[in-house]
Amino acid sequence: MPVTAPLAPHGPARGLNALGGVSEHIYQVLQNNNANMAMLGIPPQPEPEDGLWEDVAVPQARARRKAWINSVLNASQKEYLRFRFPRQKGEEPLSSDLQALDQLQKPGSLRNWVNSLVQAKKENARPEKRNLIIPGTIGSGKSAMACAVGNEAVERGLGVLYVKHSTYVTWLRPDSAPGNLTAEKVRRLYATCDLLILDEVCGGMNAVATDFVEKESTDLIDARNAAGRATLYTTNLRGRRKPDSPNRGLAIVDILGGRFVSRMEEAAHVLRVVGPDRRQPEEPLDW
Repeated sequence: MPVTAPLAPHGPARGLNALGGVSEHIYQVLQNNNANMAMLGIPPQPEPEDGLWEDVAVPQARARRKAWINSVLNASQKEYLRFRFPRQKGEEPLSSDLQALDQLQKPGSLRNWVNSLVQAKKENARPEKRNLIIPGTIGSGKSAMACAVGNEAVERGLGVLYVKHSTYVTWLRPDSAPGNLTAEKVRRLYATCDLLILDEVCGGMNAVATDFVEKESTDLIDARNAAGRATLYTTNLRGRRKPDSPNRGLAIVDILGGRFVSRMEEAAHVLRVVGPDRRQPEEPLDW
């Protein structure tokens, strides 16, 4: 039977919060009982945005987008928020403040990987290639590629966070994380997002890592792999030394050990990027 009782004259109606919103549960109960929403004074609820599956409401999408943007801003990498995949036929062109990846940055492969993550999320399944490793030389565009993935994935409903490897382990030290986050909250935050962009793995580390760094790095990847959550890694280093070039600098295995590298490689795809240093000026500097 339809509910037609008017609102009480004082105070918010049961199920409404101070902002006039209504919880998803209460809204669903009222709908299932054919309640007249207009008579109850409940504002129309927003429909899911295009590109999001039905169980992701607009407020959730906005919260995920804000969390992604804040994670990039906390790393002082605001410029990377502009990168996107090149638009395909039938898609809206990019606005003038956005920049498409070029073909050296393999946007087609990145798009396919994001598609697989979104599809797996819809089906509550684990993607076949859960992890993506992007190795390459300094300045070759790895971070831009990684952030383009994050920018596109969050628009399609995934919860994505960005952090540099060195920053993550620093934030686990007492009173080091932003926003008064405790070490346990930092661990949980980066272990539970749908997709983690772990940029510059072993960046700035030129010797064997401390036991603390090795343990915390390995524990993070262990937790994500065990839960079937995707991780994108970028690095300037090789995972292991090649047998024919034993003296060619440190590899990740030399710094963090074989356990960490093994976990990086679990259900992983490698997308090596080769190109010039994009930070170098067109004309060499004489200094």
